[in-house]
Amino acid sequence: MVARRGSSGPDPVALVEIDLYGELMIAASSADEERLSPDRIDEVLQVAEDRSNPAEGEGARP
Repeated sequence: MVARRGSSGPDPVALVEIDLYGELMIAASSADEERLSPDRIDEVLQVAEDRSNPAEGEGARP
């Protein structure tokens, strides 16, 4: 378990990240292709994002 200094329990953010990483590892190990596509990664992580215009994302410059 991951514990923060001065904390009596695990770091909930770290546990979520570990779980998501595990889901990606499972998907990658069962994939036929060498790499997972960005769309497949989004599907595994249950992310719904429109990638049609990358300039409209967070941190986009005018």
